[in-house]
Amino acid sequence: MKKILVHERFKEDWIQVLTHIANLFFEDSKLCESIDNPDLSVHFQYKIENNVYSTACQLEVDGKTYVCTYSKEYDTDGTEREQNIRMKRALSHVLLDVLEQYTGIKQQWGILTGIRPTKLYHKFRKEGLSRDEIRAVLKKDFRVSDEKISLLESIVERQLATIPDLDEIGNEVSIYIGVPFCPTKCAYCTFPAYAIAPNRKTGRVATFLDALHIEMREIGKWLKENNMKVTSVYWGGGTPTSIEAEEMDALYQTMYESFPNPENIREITVEAGRPDTITLEKLEVLKKWGIDRISVNPQSYTDETLKAIGRHHSVQETIDKFWLARNSGMNNINMDLIIGLPNEGIEEFQHSLDETEKIMPESLTVHTLSFKRASEMTRNKEKYKVADRATVSRMMEMAQEWTRENGYHPYYLYRQKNILGNLENVGYSKPGDESIYNIVIMEEVQTIIGIGCGAASKFVNPETGAITQYYNPKEPFQYIASFEGAIEKKIEMLDQLYGVELKK
Repeated sequence: MKKILVHERFKEDWIQVLTHIANLFFEDSKLCESIDNPDLSVHFQYKIENNVYSTACQLEVDGKTYVCTYSKEYDTDGTEREQNIRMKRALSHVLLDVLEQYTGIKQQWGILTGIRPTKLYHKFRKEGLSRDEIRAVLKKDFRVSDEKISLLESIVERQLATIPDLDEIGNEVSIYIGVPFCPTKCAYCTFPAYAIAPNRKTGRVATFLDALHIEMREIGKWLKENNMKVTSVYWGGGTPTSIEAEEMDALYQTMYESFPNPENIREITVEAGRPDTITLEKLEVLKKWGIDRISVNPQSYTDETLKAIGRHHSVQETIDKFWLARNSGMNNINMDLIIGLPNEGIEEFQHSLDETEKIMPESLTVHTLSFKRASEMTRNKEKYKVADRATVSRMMEMAQEWTRENGYHPYYLYRQKNILGNLENVGYSKPGDESIYNIVIMEEVQTIIGIGCGAASKFVNPETGAITQYYNPKEPFQYIASFEGAIEKKIEMLDQLYGVELKK
């Protein structure tokens, strides 16, 4: 842990933001006003005068001093909340600069530590800024590199081509349905994913499914009564194809009976991410209900890596199940690769790209490994040897080069805390095969109603963009015990958000 002495008395939320900046450079940091034997010592100066926010930072370490100053003028006084955000950005700016000077590490995303940098780009776009003006702001005030700005520009362009009514889509909703079962739980995973016995009889799975049917019907009833259009439906988890084919069939029947005008839903996706859950019978069920967008996720094309991360399928099974799905009529297949998995470097990732080229799915999502707090990999970090910053950066460059050469375009992006190399996760697709759901959830442009275990609902005010969240329980037994109350709460929140004006 890097102990950093901050000589000023700051608000707690300021310390949190500055800690995020320090953690871009050091694996773990602690910023304190009083600390014994600090590794670094930082002095700040700051003031607001005539809407000009001025900051200065002096870093002292190993007998050397690093200095940076910064100021920005705003057109308005701003609310108290806006003033606080402005000052945190200004302080982040100077701290980032002195730490870059000290470490020699250039942060490509600048002071941006949030999940959704594309959302910031859309904010500036909707405020009327031109492409050049947005680039200038991101570069000067947020210190984002030209390379990352160009990536954001490409993504926003694809999003607007995929969903021309992106700015008005808040008058519709999308739906996420969580099925919390998997064959095994991957070492890096923190999603609701409970091992499902291969030969299980009745029990929590059947009881959970009974509750899920009820929740779909009740939410569907509200949607119909309020003339609410559904943009997209995403079946996730867990792995929704972990359950039996007849159970899947019954769920999709309930979906089609419950949701309004299912024939007009723009996209339905089913995560079939674990190849060991895919069967011909299940694929026939998907085809029966007109669902042809699925994920079949290799994560890696090295068998030793799959074993290390707890995936009980082989590389060959991934390939076989892809072609089984393709020959069964699945016309929009996504595949995931993860950069930085244990014991993988340039050679192994190049092999994964080479194998992907033999298959050419419609979309490829390239994730960078993140040490999520509750994952097995984080709890036992010493067991997992992962690539260094330079290696993971080169692997991301390889993914960018490969997708460009093979006709894929980036269309959505998100970042995570504790992500290797301070990089990102990027979804690439062939033109016309972008996932609508992935765009709307990442840009938070419309309400997402979460149904099922561990499902998060995001209620987005179509006028103000304000977001309220509600979480269903992650554990199946808790969900079964409380789903009726969750239905009532979500309907109450929907009523408050949309009122009676949508009702005829």
